Amino acid sequence: MASTFPDYSIPQPDLAATTAQYGEFHTRLAAAESAADCLAIVADWDALLCQFKEWASLTYIHFQQDTQNESYKSAKDELDAIAPKYADLETRFKQALLDSPFRSELEETLTPTLFAKWECNTKSFASVIEDDMAAEAKLQSEYTALTAAAEIEFEGEKFTISELNKFGDDADRELREGAYRANSKWFIDKAPELDRIYDEQVALRQSMAVKLGYNNFTELGYQRMTRIGYGPDEVAAFRDEVRDKVVPLAIEVAKKQKQTLGVEKLMFWDHCVHTVGGNPKPQGDHDWMVDRATEMFDEMGAGLGSFFGEMKARGAMDLKSRKGKAGGGFCDFLHQFEFPFIFANFNGTRGDVDVFTHEVGHAFQSYSSRNQPMSDIVWPTTEACEIHSMALEFLTWPHMEKFYGEGAAEELRRLHLSAYLQFLPYGVSIDHFQHMVYANPEATPEERNEMWKEIERTYLPWWDYADLPAESSGRLWQQKAHIYQCPFYYIDYCLALTGALQFWSKSRTDAKGTLETYAELCTRGGSKDYTGLLKSAGLRSPFEPGCLDEVIEDAKRYLA
Repeated sequence: MASTFPDYSIPQPDLAATTAQYGEFHTRLAAAESAADCLAIVADWDALLCQFKEWASLTYIHFQQDTQNESYKSAKDELDAIAPKYADLETRFKQALLDSPFRSELEETLTPTLFAKWECNTKSFASVIEDDMAAEAKLQSEYTALTAAAEIEFEGEKFTISELNKFGDDADRELREGAYRANSKWFIDKAPELDRIYDEQVALRQSMAVKLGYNNFTELGYQRMTRIGYGPDEVAAFRDEVRDKVVPLAIEVAKKQKQTLGVEKLMFWDHCVHTVGGNPKPQGDHDWMVDRATEMFDEMGAGLGSFFGEMKARGAMDLKSRKGKAGGGFCDFLHQFEFPFIFANFNGTRGDVDVFTHEVGHAFQSYSSRNQPMSDIVWPTTEACEIHSMALEFLTWPHMEKFYGEGAAEELRRLHLSAYLQFLPYGVSIDHFQHMVYANPEATPEERNEMWKEIERTYLPWWDYADLPAESSGRLWQQKAHIYQCPFYYIDYCLALTGALQFWSKSRTDAKGTLETYAELCTRGGSKDYTGLLKSAGLRSPFEPGCLDEVIEDAKRYLA
């Protein structure tokens, strides 16, 4: 095993050999005489499973690091083409385990949650959709490559989308507006391609749903997201809670922004800025930021310091924005490397600290739960994963002076909370939009844009685009990669934020105890379902009526 990520590589698994091994597993499972026999087979299967996961993860990471590298692109194309065949092998074996006469005994060792996840997996795949899945993955790569290749001219220079975003935090209002107009022009120019990609995705996803016996993709989408114990009705009730209780508060935040900025009318290019001097920025570059993070995690304790030291030593971070690199941030856990990897795009704004601590939260959780009995439950389901990431953003608050200095740190904390309160309505908007799209899969691009406008009027009434071409035509949603890449994921940030805000509230009176509870939650991985993990950490479920009441009142007091 290579000690550092840049030197780490593994060969592509052989499909024929893997297929033969699966055949052996089925034979052994059929002959098993005890749960112990089954567990030995599962251990061998998990080792094989990790080989493909590892190659798939490395292939995805390398493509995200440089979407213009032909070798990386070719490997990603190969992954997209063959992944459904591996999914078929995996799904068939999971079904055999679900049907095992020793299932109840296996659940005692491997956890019932794992079997609930496998039930979702088996309900969301069959060999009949292999070609559709390969086609869907190809379209996802198209969106990534299209947006990563953007070179947007502004102020005499060319910027990637990630690099251009830094101007959204600038004190110069004209500069902000200019950057937003340049970004909007790029997206409206690419609208035909973006429409084509999404048209094809919606049609494919609806086709897969019908082939698997569902009425529409929403039903299939919830299985793909391994929603355990709740469905669209519970999510709709949560969206209503946000509409009724958070939207009014977000409007008040916008009114305060308008007064603070001293503008006659708050425009869309103002919505990220909460102070007249522009948002606080980290006081150093990439290397300086990593040094400050080292100090911060060492001081925090709970194992974060030693973990981050190992991240640096193993080169398990790629944080600098550059041409050809995909936008956004993510974390992956490499099971054979036995360590996580984080990806981000620093651009000199407060978002660098937010995204960095967010992804470190994911990394710390996956590392803390690496010894779960199977690789499938190192991670919990995604709405639980996002609690670890968002909570760490808040739990690092006492250390923000390291990044921003004495005066700006408190300003940053207030901005961070305000921005997240305004994020909740936006996050549920993305989710509501997708429910509308997949309830009407035959809709035209223009009809989808009208759906988005309707949603904005409900959840985001303080946004004013003026004549920004993409946004004013109802196309802001096309800038959210999750809609193209992982449908129905985005609500997970909102569901998780309710838990993260509870961690924030608790930490204000018991910082040490709250961090300990957080670290303990990270060790549980996916051993429980979403609501079970919330309960284990003493957090309220977002599906309970009034779940947001206490944190909203706490936020109001903090921002008063």
